Amino acid sequence: MYIGSHISTRNGYLGAAKTAAQLKAGAFQYFPMNPRSLSLKNVNEKDAAACAKFCKDNGILSIGHAPYPLNPAVDETERELMVKLLVNGLEITEACGSVGLVVHFGKYVGKDPLQGYKNIIQCLNSTARQFQGSSLILLENQAGEGSQLGLTMEEMVQVRKLCEQPETIGFCLDTCHAFASGMWKGSDWSEMENRGAAIDYFPHLKAVHLNDSVHPLGSRRDRHANIGSGYIGNEWMKSVLASPYVKHIPIVLETGTGTDGTHRQEIAHVKALAGVSDSL
Repeated sequence: MYIGSHISTRNGYLGAAKTAAQLKAGAFQYFPMNPRSLSLKNVNEKDAAACAKFCKDNGILSIGHAPYPLNPAVDETERELMVKLLVNGLEITEACGSVGLVVHFGKYVGKDPLQGYKNIIQCLNSTARQFQGSSLILLENQAGEGSQLGLTMEEMVQVRKLCEQPETIGFCLDTCHAFASGMWKGSDWSEMENRGAAIDYFPHLKAVHLNDSVHPLGSRRDRHANIGSGYIGNEWMKSVLASPYVKHIPIVLETGTGTDGTHRQEIAHVKALAGVSDSL
């Protein structure tokens, strides 16, 4: 299994990959560009190529995460910038050999939620026309804090289906968000998995954000807890890790670091829950 954590790129993309290897991680997530701004970034081709080679040689999978302010649901007046950022991020994840770029589903502040969905589809269509690589847009479900969009698998699937090039889009499941929104109740993983498989969500699941929840079921609050220390708990996380749909995709922690300043201990803990050796 490909279990790891979010890793800083302060030492470059190759540096992040090497850090993942040191942590005995089989996967990692990184920010291709500044996570707090809407600024484009030039691709460091040499560093990105070295990252891609290192990951391939060491059996590590990676995903990028789009900047937090990037919002595919914005109206047409702001869409051009969002598309440029998406293309830029995908160019970097492609160069790094990553599975794809995680993108929050989006927040719409207008009165008609349907317009928000239309905006997302148009934004994704424009991006797909401009980016010709194999790195995927990975739509991430939301907790419901400040937005009513992206809280269900059905929404994800429908948006993907309505896009001009659905093959360019996959899904990233955030367990904390799913629990906070009420999409996953913790005890009902098998039911959710069966439903998601039937509607064509799980066949296109390409990454998991494995996060426990500081707040209880249905809280609509996006606060990540370390695995086993929140309201989801170890046993319900085991059900996720036992799913056949997560066996060959990146499973990434977005939680607080341990006493050594890394996720080494928590990665080992998750591997134990999954029943795999920490040497893998």
